[in-house]
Amino acid sequence: MPAETTADDPSGAVFAAWRAESARLVGALTRMTRDVELAEDLAQDALVAALEQWPSTGVPDNPIAWLMTTAKRRAIDHFRRADTLRRKVTELDHARSGEEGRMPDLDDQVDHIEDDVLRLVFLSCHPSLSPESRAALTLRLVGGLTTAEIARGFLVSESTMGQRISRAKKTLAAAGAEFELPTGAERTSRLDDVMAVIYLVFNEGYTATAGEDWMRPDLAHEAMRLARMLAAVAPDEPEVLGLQALLEIQGSRMGARLDEDGEPVLLEAQDRTQWDQLLIRRGLAALQQAEALAARGKPVGKYFLQASIAAQHARAERAQDADWRRIAALYDVLAGSAPGPVVEVNRAVAHGRAFGPDAGLAVLEELGEALGDSPLVPSVRGDLLERAGLHAEASEAFAAAAARTSNESERALLHRRAEANRTPR
Repeated sequence: MPAETTADDPSGAVFAAWRAESARLVGALTRMTRDVELAEDLAQDALVAALEQWPSTGVPDNPIAWLMTTAKRRAIDHFRRADTLRRKVTELDHARSGEEGRMPDLDDQVDHIEDDVLRLVFLSCHPSLSPESRAALTLRLVGGLTTAEIARGFLVSESTMGQRISRAKKTLAAAGAEFELPTGAERTSRLDDVMAVIYLVFNEGYTATAGEDWMRPDLAHEAMRLARMLAAVAPDEPEVLGLQALLEIQGSRMGARLDEDGEPVLLEAQDRTQWDQLLIRRGLAALQQAEALAARGKPVGKYFLQASIAAQHARAERAQDADWRRIAALYDVLAGSAPGPVVEVNRAVAHGRAFGPDAGLAVLEELGEALGDSPLVPSVRGDLLERAGLHAEASEAFAAAAARTSNESERALLHRRAEANRTPR
């Protein structure tokens, strides 16, 4: 049972198990049924059954095992009702008799289940899907986000997102998409899409787009785990290693990103002794492997460069020890190789730290309205104006950013910064 739940909180135990294990559950069911839409329906049925039964029967010792067993039984019932699919009954009965007896602790299933999750990521990134559908389906199936949460992240209505996800599942079925890890040229051609969605899942966990929580650590840790798995599958790809390095180095900071009251703490104010040294060591080791491959002529890209930037912070014992000129130079290279508005915003931060707030504001000015209603630009503008001593303008910028965000913790932080600049000390 997850540590944060107790037998006195069956509903909490249900949702904790679902948040932690839904991707493995859907992945395993997809392997068994070869139908991602059916797999998700069966997983959801098991979730509903748990919500109905656990309050009266009590929370099982292994909630995910209970969910898996229940979903399997429903899968068997489904195929028994479909006379044309009797072959599946035999396969599932065999899986049930061979696996269900060991299911209480899943010890023998770990490797296979983790393969299932990675297969699920590759399936969600099938070339028959549009980039938007790949990302949405991965967040739904692997990240466990609700349709409403995904819709907020994509700035569309819940009904629109629901239709997009439903069409994506039907597209996979029509394309006869195989639930297997691709090999050779096909795998290489899909790596970029897989890396992009893993990065998206991590970012949603590291800074949630909506809701009350500043972070969703379960998503960030799942993305880190997937990145490590992907690096094991493609150990000669420096970009894959760069992604692993980036996520682990950034993920190392999560324990320091909230204070004792649960309020967000920005990078420069964080207690670096709270950074996870194991994740830093893993990340730096992956980056070193990527650097060795790059030295032999292997191409690198945005994940490698971002990991190199993150490493500058990880190697600095104090915030003031960070080499901001080096960081700014790396962002300049990143802007040239993978241009985009978010890169420019981060480049503005780096230039502001390296060469003064006016330099950062100049970079930000060139960006214009490229990010639309995102709170990112006014938030960074407020920070640069605050550093320039222009407190009234900084307060206005922070207030504008607060009005744009859907995340409650971020909104509270921005309001505090806006108020602090209205009455600067």
